[in-house]
Amino acid sequence: MKTLDRLIAEKLLAIKAVKLQPENPFTWASGWKSPIYCDNRKTLSYPDVRALIKAGLCSKVIENFGQVDAVAGVATGAIAQGALVADALGVPFVYVRSSPKDHGLENLIEGDLRPGQKVVVIEDLISTGGSSLKAVEAIRRDGCEVVGMVAIFSYLFPIAQEKFNEANVKLITLSNYDAVLEEAVATDYIKAHDMETLKEWRKAPSEWDPKK
Repeated sequence: MKTLDRLIAEKLLAIKAVKLQPENPFTWASGWKSPIYCDNRKTLSYPDVRALIKAGLCSKVIENFGQVDAVAGVATGAIAQGALVADALGVPFVYVRSSPKDHGLENLIEGDLRPGQKVVVIEDLISTGGSSLKAVEAIRRDGCEVVGMVAIFSYLFPIAQEKFNEANVKLITLSNYDAVLEEAVATDYIKAHDMETLKEWRKAPSEWDPKK
């Protein structure tokens, strides 16, 4: 029986929410060249995958953080996932914008939080961790306790774990880069000789040059 991280990896590859192209790399918004691209929004279009992820996120929240007072999703990718989790747990939901609105009330957090509430943050993807931890900072500024974060997928960049440690935020993920590589090789999605390229990229993604 597959572990949850491998099962999620299998589903993400099957619906092309995760794509691996070591010989034809993607260009991220940051300008980085990457042999992998992850878009977890696609999971919402597949009811069985959506249900699996919702159940996984809820289970991780309960196992690691117990009863929480509210769930916060990080905009935009985790708004839907966070709402699904909050609904299943029967608690309030808010989402955190990447920047305040430039009109109206200029909200950064959409929804109502009360000082002292225990909040778990839901994220779809962890890369360097910067945007995810900005959401944590916003919730803490509102006087709430962030008990931790649960995400669908992480690239497992060392810099991300360092940032989470510094911010004193416990991070739990359903799946990760290593699980995707293991599943991709096991199913012949990629060949064994591509593994070296994929592992090299993760060591220094900002400096990786596919032409070398």
